[in-house]
Amino acid sequence: MSNEDITLTAGDAEVTVRPGQGGRIGGLRIGGVELLRQGERYGCFPMAPWCGRIRDGRFLDGATVRQMPLNARPHAIHGTARDGAWQTVRKTADEAVLSYELVDPWPHPGLVTQVVALAEDSMTLTMSVEAHSSSFPAQVGWHPWFNRNLGGQDARLDFTPAWQEERGADHLPTGNRIDPKPGPWDDCFGMPGGVDVTLTWPGQLELKVASREEWVVVYDEQAEAVCVEPQTGPPNGLNTHPRLVTMLEPLEATTTWSWRRL
Repeated sequence: MSNEDITLTAGDAEVTVRPGQGGRIGGLRIGGVELLRQGERYGCFPMAPWCGRIRDGRFLDGATVRQMPLNARPHAIHGTARDGAWQTVRKTADEAVLSYELVDPWPHPGLVTQVVALAEDSMTLTMSVEAHSSSFPAQVGWHPWFNRNLGGQDARLDFTPAWQEERGADHLPTGNRIDPKPGPWDDCFGMPGGVDVTLTWPGQLELKVASREEWVVVYDEQAEAVCVEPQTGPPNGLNTHPRLVTMLEPLEATTTWSWRRL
């Protein structure tokens, strides 16, 4: 197994996968046009074993309070898997399978697996977390940074969430669900029928982000990029909506991005 960069191709679509850089998608080019913001922090990175912020970096693990490093003070953010080197399990011309062993500071041994499957008009990402021994709460999701501007056109965002998680002064959901407000956003939304968000760059491209999961964080406060993040629970979800991973029951999620030229 190695962690060298991988290039996948299908039709005029090309994806760069960077196992050694947190298992992230480094680039997605359609007909030579790059859709993802470039840079070592950007592209599209996997969030595991949690998504978004954990309040004060602390979560309840059974009867034990765990403390994660505060990498977004005063909180911990976006998991540990994006900071490690992943390994390539296998690859073909249009698919790559990566894995990452959960290690300190995460307290439980486990395995994160990500599959990147490219087609001519779509890309499907699948991620799972397995427990090696003891069970633990977890979340998974993806954090893509789409370029706001393509060919001189800014992206338009279209989605119809059922609710918005009210955001407190600490940037975390208060637990109240409110009617969706206009952007700009750094907010979590509920879509019980599954995540369904469309980005349209007029005259260029339409891209749909879909997932069976019901949570999506939208972040568009940055001038250069728009983020649409499907995930298995809301920010601080290890405390408020824990999903237990056991040796018999892994946590798995999938998102598909499909596109068409305009």
